[in-house]
Amino acid sequence: MDNSEADVRAIQEIIQRQFASMTWAAGACPDIAKFKNDFLSEALLYPSARPVTAQSIEDFASRMIKLASTSLLSFDEQVIGTRVHVFGKVAVAVVACENTENGTEVNRNVEMMLLVKDGGGWKIAAQAWDNEADARSIPRDLLRRV
Repeated sequence: MDNSEADVRAIQEIIQRQFASMTWAAGACPDIAKFKNDFLSEALLYPSARPVTAQSIEDFASRMIKLASTSLLSFDEQVIGTRVHVFGKVAVAVVACENTENGTEVNRNVEMMLLVKDGGGWKIAAQAWDNEADARSIPRDLLRRV
């Protein structure tokens, strides 16, 4: 296996860990420790809400914990396709996912992660996402099962 294949596999493992950490059943909470572990401490997240507002990992984690105890009682986030591009110690991952909120509301979105390799491991430096809409479908070539 060349370096690139190993790097792609490592990034795909991060993606799976990220989505698993943000999945919880009623009465539970997201696994915030696991979620935060894959990010650089100064990483920023850019949710789909507009106008664009950057969130720190801490702010995003606090928001998700609050939602899990109030209005978002269960959340299931599944990867439905990925593309990973690696060049040396930088990478971009494009991830299509499907989310089920409170067991009934299903939404899909695309998340894009900027990753950097430092000290032998990959970390997410930034992440942004946007929701699928009637006028904006997830590209068909991204909808390959992983």
